[in-house]
Amino acid sequence: MHRFLAVIPLAVSLAVALPAEAHTGVGPTGGFASGFAHPLFGLDHLLAMIAVGVWASLLGGRALWLVPAAFVAVMAVGGGAGMLGVPLPMVELMIGGSVVVLGLLVALGAKPATVVAMAVVGLFALFHGHAHGTEMHEGVNGLTYGLGFVLATALLHAAGIGLGTALGRLPDIAVRAGGGAVAAAGLALMIG
Repeated sequence: MHRFLAVIPLAVSLAVALPAEAHTGVGPTGGFASGFAHPLFGLDHLLAMIAVGVWASLLGGRALWLVPAAFVAVMAVGGGAGMLGVPLPMVELMIGGSVVVLGLLVALGAKPATVVAMAVVGLFALFHGHAHGTEMHEGVNGLTYGLGFVLATALLHAAGIGLGTALGRLPDIAVRAGGGAVAAAGLALMIG
């Protein structure tokens, strides 16, 4: 029963996700609600956030909370940079690449030191945050928008942790296959 409950947030999120439309200039871009919706309605953001949670759960120990916390913290910095108009090259490429790499890390059962895992997710978080932040229009309250995308991201990480915990009870091949599916989806999103 616990495994089933852990999959519900993922299933609902995937059912409402739209392909790669959570980026610059797409959709409503102001306030808490649109900030909250941003990570939920772009399949690349959705897959990456859940993969971070799954990977953190597979790493276990302190990584369970430090890896997602590193992502959220660096994403907020990237969001601020995007809101301020600080340029960052290859944002879309790095977001798509994050889905591929995070999926592969799960598929390969990679278990680096927690600080290395934090650095990996932090690198990708900078680009995810920048994509969120660049959607801000002049006159929009960046704080409420930012709080929305930070909260949604944290909830997706929590869903990933729940999913990873449930998957951890399955044969290792199931976990690896799930990671491989995320990586393949990331490649498909990058190709278009």
